[in-house]
Amino acid sequence: MRILSISATFPYPPDRGGTQVRTFNLLKYLAQNHEVTLVTQKNDYVQESEIQELSQWVNKLEVFAHNTLVKTGKLDKLRRFTNFLQQGKPPNVSSSYSATIQKWIDQNIAANQFDIITCEHSINEIYIRPQWREKIKTVVNIHSSVYRTCENQLATGTSENQFRDRIYLPLLRRYEQNFCQKFSDIVVTTEEDCKQIQQFSPPGKVWVIPNGVDLDIFSYRSVDPAGKNLIFFGGMDYIANIDAACFLGREILPALQQLHPNTTLTIVGSNPSPKVLALAELPGITVTGRVPSIAEYLHQATVAVIPMRTGFGIKNKTLESMAAGTPVVASDRGLEGIEISGNNIPLRALRANTVSEYVKAISRLLSDAELRATLSRNGRDLIEQQYTWSNLAQKYERVILE
Repeated sequence: MRILSISATFPYPPDRGGTQVRTFNLLKYLAQNHEVTLVTQKNDYVQESEIQELSQWVNKLEVFAHNTLVKTGKLDKLRRFTNFLQQGKPPNVSSSYSATIQKWIDQNIAANQFDIITCEHSINEIYIRPQWREKIKTVVNIHSSVYRTCENQLATGTSENQFRDRIYLPLLRRYEQNFCQKFSDIVVTTEEDCKQIQQFSPPGKVWVIPNGVDLDIFSYRSVDPAGKNLIFFGGMDYIANIDAACFLGREILPALQQLHPNTTLTIVGSNPSPKVLALAELPGITVTGRVPSIAEYLHQATVAVIPMRTGFGIKNKTLESMAAGTPVVASDRGLEGIEISGNNIPLRALRANTVSEYVKAISRLLSDAELRATLSRNGRDLIEQQYTWSNLAQKYERVILE
């Protein structure tokens, strides 16, 4: 099949973040069996060598310049909000739009160059014209519901701008409901997002395909390092990760250090924000920035703590920690979409949502080598059985071909 995949985010290298790793691994598999053309944009951080490397994984790569200039004045923000009200497109979607890309796609669809279109992340829905669903299969790989994410940020007090997001919330619901009507099929990462999208009564079927792990990159650790070293990792310029890092560094860790004075925390991830960098001034905290191998840091950590308070969809950091064999303590958000205990389900991670719950759960693991070994093995087994990219990409292929 001739597949056109659209990704406003340049999906390489795949260790840059959740959007990149999901897009890259799904397309890498599809390109083994189909003719995949990838249309994407590059920012200033994208290197020519990375473009060349990505081109080896798809049949054809079309790279366009990204709209990098976003004006931040009050009048500019007001203009973007007015456009959102009138046109129904959120500012982040409109700002990533390229008329040049739209023209290229329109011309190729008119010339019947493709059998299927996939939008890798909902932000790319802007390029899909509603009438195309009648002549070509259109699939949107949502990653996570924008309406549900905004709703949660307001509920948990983690919104960057409460006033703005209260106004945005009904608009985001309208936006998500409207764009879902354009697609033959919709793919989400969790059952929770599936239920949300189904409320919009889309004409196509909603499928759940979670994120996965490359087991060659996230190998299973050979030994338990013991000690009292915690790790949290991810893109450190993303609001949900910034909030989690600050919650962990400023509230959870100090309370834990009262019981375990030598406990340390390593925060790993690219582009740490000023708030994250400031955490390095606190006792026991190291902020690394981007590192060559997150797996190596996971192998050295006693416990991976994933105290997400916002952000929906299945979390790569949770899956990757389990794959590496690092015991996990995580919140409801950090464990979304993952079964960690229950009838005939072995214990795979510990759940916590409050400071006291985190302190109790982490303390258990710091003190109990047998429990660490149990979570380590059970977590790895789960990833091997259900969350390898090869298995998930086969499911994605079946959605596309059905």
